[in-house]
Parts: sequence; C-alpha cells; structure tokens
Amino acid sequence: MTDLAHITCIEDLRQLAQRRVPRMFYDYVDTGSYTESTYRANEADLQRIRLRQRVAINLSGRSTRSTMVGQTVAMPVALAPTGLTGMQHADGEILAARAAQAFGVPFTLSTMSICSMEDVAAHTGRHPFWFQLYVMRDRDFVGRLIDRSKAAGCSALQLTLDLQLQGQRHKDIKNGLSVPVRPTLANLLNLASKPRWCRAMLGTPRRTFGNIIGHVQGVDSLSSLGAWTAAQFDPTLNWNDVEWIKRRWGGKLVLKGIMDAEDARLAVATGADAIIVSNHGGRQLDGAPSTIEALPAIAQAVGQHTEVWMDGGIRSGQDVLKALALGARGTLIGRSFLYGLGAAGQAGVTRALELIHKELDTTMAFCGHTDIRTVDASVLWPGSYPQPRGVC
Repeated sequence: MTDLAHITCIEDLRQLAQRRVPRMFYDYVDTGSYTESTYRANEADLQRIRLRQRVAINLSGRSTRSTMVGQTVAMPVALAPTGLTGMQHADGEILAARAAQAFGVPFTLSTMSICSMEDVAAHTGRHPFWFQLYVMRDRDFVGRLIDRSKAAGCSALQLTLDLQLQGQRHKDIKNGLSVPVRPTLANLLNLASKPRWCRAMLGTPRRTFGNIIGHVQGVDSLSSLGAWTAAQFDPTLNWNDVEWIKRRWGGKLVLKGIMDAEDARLAVATGADAIIVSNHGGRQLDGAPSTIEALPAIAQAVGQHTEVWMDGGIRSGQDVLKALALGARGTLIGRSFLYGLGAAGQAGVTRALELIHKELDTTMAFCGHTDIRTVDASVLWPGSYPQPRGVC
C-alpha cells in the first residue's frame, strides 16, 4: 500500500501512476498531438507567471469556497471529462466521482467513459455530476445520450466543440491503442509487469465504453464499436447544433474548447451558462497558444456575460490561483486527477484534490487574500503575465 502522506505534489502522483498503469493507457493521458508543443506550453506558460507576495495582513478565516454555474464548490476546481478514465484504474469513473463528491467539487463524466452514466449515478447515491457530450453523426443517439443524462441526475451538460476531427497522437499509434486494442507482444509483456492493475481489471465487468455499447443498434462488441466510432465524430458540427442541444437539454450548458474571443462571443449568443477556455490539453491543434495565454482576452470579451473557466496545464493550487487572477471563474483538472487515480485509485484522486486545495489556500494567503472570490490580477507580479490580445 502507498503511504499517501509522503505524496507531496502532483508530480509524485504522476511518477507513481507511470509505474502502475500499463504504458498504452498511461501514454494516452500523458501525451499531446504531433510535436506536443501546445501540451508543453500549457504548463510552461503557467510556470512563468510570478506571484506578488503581501505581508502584515490578517490571514485568519480564509475561504476557498465559490460557485460554478450556481453549484457551491469547496474550491473553484472541477474534475474534467476524460476518456478511458476506467482504464487508468478499474472502475475509475466511479472512484473519481466518489472522491469529488466527498471533497465537494464537481465531477464530469465523458461520453467516452468506461463506466456508464447510470453506473456512476448508482454508485454515488445519485449525487449530481456533470456529463460531457461529444456530437456524433447519429443525432438520435446524441438525443438519447442527453435524455439519459437527465435521467441519471446530471446537473450540467458540457458540450465539447473541438473534436470534430482528431489530432494525431503519435504515442497512441506506436502503442497500438485502438478499439479493440492490438495485443502486441510488447503490450502483453508490459501488462504482465502491472499485476496490481491487472488484478483490479479482472475484478470488474467494466472494461468497455459503457455509454455506447448496448445503446446503439448493432454495437455490441469492441470490434463493432471501433467501426462505429471511427465514422461518428461529426465535422459538420456548427452553432445551429449547439442551439438544438441547448433546447433538448434544457438545463445548464457549458461549452468546452473555446480559444478565441470571437468564438466566445458566439458561445454567449447561444446562451451558454459557462465556457471553458481549453485546447483539449494540447491533444488537438498542436501549435495553438496555451490556455493561460488565451484566457485574458476571452475573459475580457465575455466575462461580464457568462462564466469563464479554464483547463490545461493545471498541476497545483498556484496554477488555479493564476487562472482566477486572469479572469477565470473556475478551473478544471484532467491529468492531475488521472495521475492520482492511476497511482492509488479513489484515495489517489482525493490526495490530488488535497494537494491542490492546500496550495491554493496557502498561496492565496501569501498574496494577501482570505477569500478566493476576491482574487484578481493584483496577486500577480507586473509584467510576468499575459495581457488580453486580439479583442475587438
């Protein structure tokens, strides 16, 4: 068993996950598209921002509590939707949702999850969670996904807009990560070196895409799923589809994948309750700016009209604070919680949240604030952070 008290940062969790998770699934998380320049920039640009220390301020009674689309949160951090979460650890989506529920932050289930939305609802006492929707060519299936998420008690819908086409991720191709997975000798040998992971996976029936298999006519196996999925991501997705989804859903709608101020304005015009400044973790358009670089212009353009959130590169509470200082109302973490999940299951996700919360609380205090809702650019060192660009 891992003594998580000795895990002091997200990097510790990453290293442990790398040892415990099979290479093809670890690399699926820890990779970007093409040269991975945008993936690296997400972290590097956050690290370049400097903080402004203040002293002789009463720092008692601190609070990191806030709200995201009207939901009270223990800190302005949510677990982002991530595909194949249940392959980082058996029943991964259920375990991550439980950890988020106990900590008091939102969990988002991906369309491409291993555990189905019904499974997550049943194993979390029907505690509300968010559902992330990919738009498929099969609009009837999309409509049924929306209806199922309502029935499962989801309290917000996240619509991902930046996966009409898929950016190439070299490691996935080299590792043979496909549907179904190619059982190469290298993969089998690597699996044999991960007995802990294998035992856990053998102990669960959840080893496929639970939101899809059994819910699409003719898709009842990994082979049929692979053919169906390859033809389903829809390059014709447009703002009219967003309006249709909003009407069909009828609840809180969050639009994910916004990297341009003009797109942010269009998102507001469709009635989005929040937008997420996101480049898909550097997994789609390589060569795009980091999300922290894109954030200020978008926040300036639409921050008075809708909530602006940010994901990409967040590995600490300091990163969260920097995003909030530059106009984000909330943040999402993907790899940070997945490292925890791969390292130690539900306890690892809890540890990731604890680390980020402690860093956020401490850094906020060193910068002279006691309420996370008052944080603004005054906590940043002048000249070290990006300014709004390209806002008309």
